[in-house]
Order: sequence, then C-alpha cells, then structure tokens
Amino acid sequence: MYFFLSNLSVLDNLYVSTTLPKLLYITNTGYHFVSYNACMAQLYFFLFFADTESFLLTTMAIDRYVAICFPLHYALIMSRRVCVLLAFPAWFMAAVNALILTCFVHDLTFKGIKVVDNFFCDLKALITVSSSDTYFLRGFILVDGMFIGAVPMLLILTSYACIISTILKIKSSVGRRKTFSSCTSHIIIVVVYYGSALCLYMQYSQQQDKVFAIMFVTLVPMLNPIVYSLRNKDITRVIQKTLNNIRTMPAA
Repeated sequence: MYFFLSNLSVLDNLYVSTTLPKLLYITNTGYHFVSYNACMAQLYFFLFFADTESFLLTTMAIDRYVAICFPLHYALIMSRRVCVLLAFPAWFMAAVNALILTCFVHDLTFKGIKVVDNFFCDLKALITVSSSDTYFLRGFILVDGMFIGAVPMLLILTSYACIISTILKIKSSVGRRKTFSSCTSHIIIVVVYYGSALCLYMQYSQQQDKVFAIMFVTLVPMLNPIVYSLRNKDITRVIQKTLNNIRTMPAA
C-alpha cells in the first residue's frame, strides 16, 4: 500500500507543478501570453500526469482487492516486484498516450495569436481555437477516453464488487466495518477524480470549463494527502503524539 501511496505522492507534486506555477505567474503579473512550445510542453505533462493517476488508482484498487479477498496471501502476491510491474505500466502507458495526443495537437494549424479560454493549455480548449479540421482528432479522443477512463473505471468497479462480496461474508459487523474502512480513502479519491474529470470533459460551457478545470488540477492533488493522512492510523498516531508533545512542552 505504501509503495503505491509514494507513487501517488510524487505524482501529485508533479501534477500541480504543471499548471499552478503558470497560473500564479499570470495572477501576479497579469502577463497572459505563453509561447507555442511552452503550451505544447504543458499539454503533454498535464495529459501524462492526469492519465497516470487514472492508471495508478486502478492498480491501487487491485491492491485493495488482494488485501481483502486474499489476506493470508497478500504479502506473497503483492511482492515488491509485482508492485513495480503494476506501477511501471501506469507511468509508461500514460507517457506514450500523452505523447500521441500532443503530436496530434502539434499537427493542428493555429493562425496568428490565439486566445485559449482557460488558465492552462487544455486539450479541449486548444482544439476549439484551431483552424484545422478536428473531426478525426475528436473521434480519436473519444476512443482514447474510453481506454484511459472507462476501462480503468470498469476494473475499479469490478474490484470493489469482489471486495463488497467478500465483506458481506464476514459475520462480525465490527469486522465488516473495519475491513471496509481500509478502502474508504481510495473510494473518496476515485469519486473525486472521476467526478471532476467527467464534469470537465462532458459539458461544453466555457465558464464551467474553468471552474471544473480548477477543481480537476487542484482539488484532487490537494485531497489525496489529506484523505490518506486522516484515514491512516499510523499517520494519525504520529500527529496525536506530536500534538501531545506540544501541549506538554514547558512554557518558555
């Protein structure tokens, strides 16, 4: 579990570093211009990290499935080698997919200075301002979205269907509650991530685009450490111990 959480932690730091520094720069200086190459670079890394999170949440669901459905064999099944074999494809497939989409957008025509109606170079916003025929690209994005979003979500739902089935077989209500509580952090993050992603890419209001874009690029990375910290007994124990030490410190 901690192996995947460390991957998620690194991902969240990289994720917010793609968009928020530029947003803060624009807010402080009022300078709204971005070069074409910088825009393409931002698009690539945003897609890369967003896709990685989708795949990584799927591997974490598999981890929870093994932990609950095969608890006695968990250490044997989820060895370090297996964890690496699950995490590496998440990063690799996301990198390749982001590169393909960025190459498609790079081949589009953008005549003159274009106004991207968003606070970062979003895929949908760039397609809107392009003067090229984007029919094929829009179709490709739809199919790609099924691979990046629908397939991982289906695997997550399948994992939790098996998890719930196993939990219902536990006779003790305390045991059921304790077992299910080990999944609540992941469930919250999955709902927030896919909920904000669907709101961002399944509606067509430009004003709402900006609102949901803010949620997608800030809310998810911000909630991940908060949710997992508050739901993790080890971290909670350390926080309580630190607070108790502060209270018992003698006054200067």
